[in-house]
Amino acid sequence: MTLPHPPEPAPVAGPAELTFVSGNDRCHAWYFAADSTELERPAGRPVAVMAHGFGGTKDSGLEPFARAYACAGIDVLAFDFRYFGASGGYPRQRVRMADQLADYRAAVAAAAELPGVDASRIVLWGVSLSGGHVFAAAAAARATPEKSATARTALAAVVSLTPLVDGRAAAVLAIRSGGVPATLRGAGAAVRRQWGAVTGGPGLIPLVGRPGEAAALALAGWYESYHALAGPTWRNEIDASVLPQLAGYRPARAAAGVQLPVLVQIADFDRGAPPDAASKAAFAARAEVRHYPCDHFGVWPGNSYFEPAVRHQLMFLRRHLTSDPPEPAST
Repeated sequence: MTLPHPPEPAPVAGPAELTFVSGNDRCHAWYFAADSTELERPAGRPVAVMAHGFGGTKDSGLEPFARAYACAGIDVLAFDFRYFGASGGYPRQRVRMADQLADYRAAVAAAAELPGVDASRIVLWGVSLSGGHVFAAAAAARATPEKSATARTALAAVVSLTPLVDGRAAAVLAIRSGGVPATLRGAGAAVRRQWGAVTGGPGLIPLVGRPGEAAALALAGWYESYHALAGPTWRNEIDASVLPQLAGYRPARAAAGVQLPVLVQIADFDRGAPPDAASKAAFAARAEVRHYPCDHFGVWPGNSYFEPAVRHQLMFLRRHLTSDPPEPAST
């Protein structure tokens, strides 16, 4: 007897694509509409605004997070920062903290205009470097509410995954984890490239390398982890000027000003985003905290703690997106 072939699985539809203006450039975004009415209210559905971490692009591992949210009834706007991925801006591969925070604000405004979205239930989602950004962005939104036609646009919650909240502490941790010689090689490469940029060169260094190589990040296993997530628009390059910027970037100082429901997810053996600094920021923000016994990439798709991390995010959001919200942080 010939058994029938099982039916082919239906292809997964790709996300809708859109752009929005930030500064003088356009950011490119994916829009995942919720495919559940679980969290829908008369005003509409909640929406999460997602961005990647240090040198990342939205096609490098964000889609599984976004699809899990959509299945739970949360729309998602996942975007590339200016100068990265499919977004505009020149020079390419440039990290400017103020620009990335402005991109978040512009993305929130764009998310609020999506069809069927409840603009009073916007979630800020960040990971690694952007996991620090969401503290600063949420605190700034609360401190400087706009009195305008967009006053109903409000943040409802913050999710910060393995956040980098203290650049100085991260530099110390990098030295401890990678050793002084490797750290000095990366710093030396940055200095040479910055000087090259002054004299007309590109000013780019490898974002990630193997131990002993001159790169912004050269911790054991990180080259493989970055490349395992890499999407087609990701480039293993970064503007060398980011390294001195990072040393002074401390969004943890904004944590006490957030005053919103916050979930902080900490990888206990993280060698890039110091767990102690993340714990202190979480304490200042009165956040819910979850711990995972892994390094920085252990919570990403294909790794052991991805599913628990997503499950904890959705448990947290179901509680806070269905209860009466606190006084909103207008954007």
